[in-house]
Amino acid sequence: MVHVLSSRTLLRPTDPGRSRAFYGEQLGLAVYREFGTGPERGTVYFLGGGFLEVSGRAEHPPAPGLQLWLQVADAAQAHEELVGRGVTVVRPPVREPWGLIEMWIEDPDGVRIAVVEVPADHPLRFRP
Repeated sequence: MVHVLSSRTLLRPTDPGRSRAFYGEQLGLAVYREFGTGPERGTVYFLGGGFLEVSGRAEHPPAPGLQLWLQVADAAQAHEELVGRGVTVVRPPVREPWGLIEMWIEDPDGVRIAVVEVPADHPLRFRP
């Protein structure tokens, strides 16, 4: 068994500066660390229990199957804040049939991001 000490999602954007502005300024993710120099330098953001590293440059956007899932305390408040910061909301918060409140946004390369609220009465909050 591999003993995992930490984890992070690696994202190679087509325009690193634009993606750093999106994740750092528009989403407001806190910076864990930065490394390197120049336009393709790396920035690692706190992402709840993990990290998101935006570094390097890709010729093409990430695979369309890549999605991020970000849990927030209040999806309606997150919606208001993100709209105020100029983030394009693909779909505003909706309570899904499975009980989660989900809002969808996209990063500059089209990576879909679910912003999710787990209501107090949802089974994810309880252990049998």
